[in-house]
Amino acid sequence: MPRTAASTLASPAPRAAGSDRLRTSASVVLRCVLEHGPVARSTVARLTGLSPASVTEHCARLAGLGLIRESAAPRRSNGVGRPHVPLDLDDTGFVVCGVHVAVPYTTVALLDLRGRVVARRELKHERTEPGRVLARAAEGLAELLAAAPGRRPLGVGVAVGGWVDRATGSVVEHELLGWREVPVRELLGARTGLPVHVDGHARALVNGERLFGRARGSASVLHLFVGNVVDAAFATHDEVHHGPRSAAGAIAHLPVPGGTEPCPCGRTGCLQVELSERTLCRRARAAGVTGSAGPMDVVAAAAAGDATARRLLVERAGTTGRAAGLLLDVLNPETVVVTEVGVIHFEDCLAALREAAGKGRAAVVLPTSFPDSVLAVAGGSVALDVLFRDPLSASPEAI
Repeated sequence: MPRTAASTLASPAPRAAGSDRLRTSASVVLRCVLEHGPVARSTVARLTGLSPASVTEHCARLAGLGLIRESAAPRRSNGVGRPHVPLDLDDTGFVVCGVHVAVPYTTVALLDLRGRVVARRELKHERTEPGRVLARAAEGLAELLAAAPGRRPLGVGVAVGGWVDRATGSVVEHELLGWREVPVRELLGARTGLPVHVDGHARALVNGERLFGRARGSASVLHLFVGNVVDAAFATHDEVHHGPRSAAGAIAHLPVPGGTEPCPCGRTGCLQVELSERTLCRRARAAGVTGSAGPMDVVAAAAAGDATARRLLVERAGTTGRAAGLLLDVLNPETVVVTEVGVIHFEDCLAALREAAGKGRAAVVLPTSFPDSVLAVAGGSVALDVLFRDPLSASPEAI
């Protein structure tokens, strides 16, 4: 039978499936090099279950993209056989840009491929209009890149509190900033000329913990973020749960038994208003802790021996622990990571958190892996998660 033009075309389904397999395998190889590098190709094949030929092919692609490199001169096993050339991430050329938008300020940063902060700045909000905040973020990133010659940006990750729709790259609602339906991806992409990825900061940090932190290798991870915004994220088998329009993780209005703080929703004792950094600082000032303009002022007072400041931080950690215990009961994760200022700085706050979470749970409740750079890592992790899931899409541009 003669072949027609239509019959010579392969079905798009096999092409798509093949493309997906290629990207998935490349992701597995890059993750293996991240976790075990410097590592030989033969070891990558053994650890991933891919064939040696497939690993060699993927490593060639990843090296061509500049994501991995040979880390040392070839080694021979007992002086015989083919030399083993260990591979490692090439963390010297590329960076990702990170943006974290908090209530009082924006953090901009550059991170290498291992999630380490290369440079960062805090930009205090003059005004909180989205256009102005994002324009200043783009300017801050450009300045960081200008001061880091030889570093090429792969993209921008943006982490924001509130309700963030990852699929559309928009902030649906952030009550404390007054943002509604803000097209962050579009606005920041126009300013930087780079691919922009946007997610909620709890989900961003759960990805950072999976890739670079203490939760690496955990089958399921819960992350609880406690700042001015209080939210949570849950990941299982390397997938973060987003829910319809990325609305999962909204725990701001969980009731706190005995809570006394009025909430804008009209109720009293909602989790976010009870744990908010604004509430912590107001209570500290009312109790006579001087200079309590921000949470780090309360931390500094506690570190200097102010018993009232220390008590307030321990109490806040205990309330956080009760919230973590409730989420543990519902989700039963293997690992719980908590980002909270008292827990980061004081052992008695961590102890109060673990005690309130429930007996027998201390070993699974951990403080953030990034105590000195949590906001910078949050922004960068949004872009790094995309890179490690689909490394073949890496296409550096210049700001």
